[in-house]
Amino acid sequence: MTEALLEPAAEVAPPPPAPRSRRLLLSVVPWLIPAVVTGAMLHATGTPAFDIARYAVYLALAVLLPGTLVHRALRGSRGNLPEDLGLGGATGLLLMLVGWALAAATGLQVLLPGWPLLIILLFVAVPRLRRHWRIADPQPLPAVWSWGIAVAIAMAVLSLGTTWRNTPLPPADASWYQDLGYHLALVRELMRSMPFQVPQLAGDTLRYHYLSDADMATAAMITKIDPATVLLRLWLPPIMALTALVAAALARQLAGKWWAGALGGVLAVTGLPLILGSPVTAVSGATLSYLSPSESYQLPLVGLLLAVAADVLRGRAIGWAWALVFPLGVAVAGAKSSGLPPVVAGLAAAGLAVFFWHRERLRATLILFGTALAAMLIGYKLFAGGGAGTLKVQPLSVLDIFLPYRQTLGAHDLNDGNVPLGLADASAGGLLFIGALIGWWLLMQISRLAGLALLATGRAGRDPAAWLLAGVTVAGAGGMWLFWHPSGSQIYFWSGVLAFATVLTVWLLADRAPGPRALLGGLVAGAVWAIVAPKFAAPKVHTVRAWSWALLEPVLLTAVVAVVVVAVALLVRRGPVARRALPAALVAAVLGAGFGGFVLRIKPEIRHALQPAVSKTNPSVTRDEMAAAQWLDHHSGTDDIIATNVHCLRYSPKGECDARAFWVSALTGRRALVESWGYTDQALAADGINGKRYPLQPAPYPDRFALNERVFAQGDPADVATLRTQYHVRWLFADSRVGPISPRLAQSATVRHVAGPVTVYELQ
Repeated sequence: MTEALLEPAAEVAPPPPAPRSRRLLLSVVPWLIPAVVTGAMLHATGTPAFDIARYAVYLALAVLLPGTLVHRALRGSRGNLPEDLGLGGATGLLLMLVGWALAAATGLQVLLPGWPLLIILLFVAVPRLRRHWRIADPQPLPAVWSWGIAVAIAMAVLSLGTTWRNTPLPPADASWYQDLGYHLALVRELMRSMPFQVPQLAGDTLRYHYLSDADMATAAMITKIDPATVLLRLWLPPIMALTALVAAALARQLAGKWWAGALGGVLAVTGLPLILGSPVTAVSGATLSYLSPSESYQLPLVGLLLAVAADVLRGRAIGWAWALVFPLGVAVAGAKSSGLPPVVAGLAAAGLAVFFWHRERLRATLILFGTALAAMLIGYKLFAGGGAGTLKVQPLSVLDIFLPYRQTLGAHDLNDGNVPLGLADASAGGLLFIGALIGWWLLMQISRLAGLALLATGRAGRDPAAWLLAGVTVAGAGGMWLFWHPSGSQIYFWSGVLAFATVLTVWLLADRAPGPRALLGGLVAGAVWAIVAPKFAAPKVHTVRAWSWALLEPVLLTAVVAVVVVAVALLVRRGPVARRALPAALVAAVLGAGFGGFVLRIKPEIRHALQPAVSKTNPSVTRDEMAAAQWLDHHSGTDDIIATNVHCLRYSPKGECDARAFWVSALTGRRALVESWGYTDQALAADGINGKRYPLQPAPYPDRFALNERVFAQGDPADVATLRTQYHVRWLFADSRVGPISPRLAQSATVRHVAGPVTVYELQ
């Protein structure tokens, strides 16, 4: 195979260039759309305008500018500013992690604002680096590329409408999703110096994939913005934008066509599985998640790592860009424990292609694979915890997340055994239903899986970069179906690769589409059908037969419509060209259907996009409780330890405590002697003991917990003194909403603040 055959298909010529002034206008105006949409939504949901402006300046000067300069120095310019900023922004995230780690290791967080400034000054002072301030060989992309990506980013931000509206900034009467409180507590912890501790269990070493929280901590320390505002509002929209831009750059790099880049970037943040009017959506649909910052944060980092790896696998000398591989690997491993294994598996698959067809690249490929593997192992050693260690092999356990299975065969599933109980006890008909359910999931995810067919095509089938993305896709899906996790977190293996699996499908389309008519026709037809398809209701009777028909009916209807459309198309345009265009049109249709599904999803979100955040009528945390926690944050020392009687997210009818109420450590920013232990290693390791899930397990360190509870219930001066002298507790956060507070406590500690049900005491 000659080298020429391994290059991507020739670039389709973009439209003729417009006059320079018009070109500049067309290239700038589209980016105002996501900027205006994001700013308006932030303002409507209570984000201070000064915070929005400060964060925008931080993003531009501390992340994008130094990252773009370093990326150009290591890998060169892409010839256009949007792709440079996307890849440079991902590089900037990595650089800020390095700065944060240096500051946290030395205790010099006060110097952190100088870290990006130091990088910028380096590119000013060193003559050989000054050329990276500009694009030496401009190759501007068509305006339609910018319009497509910009609108997609705006749509992704609009999808946050209801979530932002239901998550008011503190202080407010609110019922936050518990993981947001957990991440906010980690953000506050990572603003301290190493070694880090579990905020809810002072003294325990923190082991968790917390680098997304470190990124937010860095932003909060540099901008002086409230960490809650960073997490709940400001942080995710730029991550969405970087994901779209990095995916677009990767798609153009691999497929060699500008429109493939645009389509890859759009679908990376707006693509969904097929819906077809089905009463349920296939598990693991959207790429980005507001409720899982770690899942979202890894995406631009993985995209940059794949872009560098593709260059190596295609035999291109990358020079100083080798310096990115190991740090990126560690960053991905520390961002999400499920993020790097599919990449390593993809590199292994690419290695097979190199071994069979391009052995001259074998040495570089082995170095690349070994570096990524070392980063994964070191990352596991440094960061794995908080549930990663509870992952175990149990094929098909993800079925428990499927509503049709959970309401039928899996109604009594346990995590014991080699396979789910519903599968082990299934009859022949039940096994057929499970097989059909797996087939249904594969069909619904076809827009992410169709790219695997690229390996069967002539030219691209021997491209190691195609094997890389195919390996990533298969490993992501395989991880979801192979493993069990008490929280169902095995789905993140698949969620983390969705953007790049979609890029592979776009590459297939670019490789096989004979012309623009098949491409546009398929995209439009798929999107229109996704929007207008009849909506089928879930069955009222929860039986295998009822659910089988509920899932099959929309598929059959879509198949009939597809056959009619194809028949009409072939009648209108006959001949071999039309027949060759048909497969490409079908691939385009499933991609368009994913986009149409996203349009359906954000329609109700748009109604809430510019509405103010609302307080809950029956909140899990009240405005007074939040305000009391914020008072303690402002009047206590950074390293002070507090004790609280708040432990439970809610109580079950059996009196069991769901220990995931993380809001006290989150809003005070202080380590608690014992707050909520539901996500600790001890609780997760005990999952299933006595028939209880991990959040319902008893508190670790029973003696310490008993002392903590006696202080609030009895107020014994001896117990209070033990807290102060033995455990170095400085403050008590007593909340009468969760239990009675002893009047004697005011005799043993000094009342410093009262707000609603909360009394804050200081231990002298």
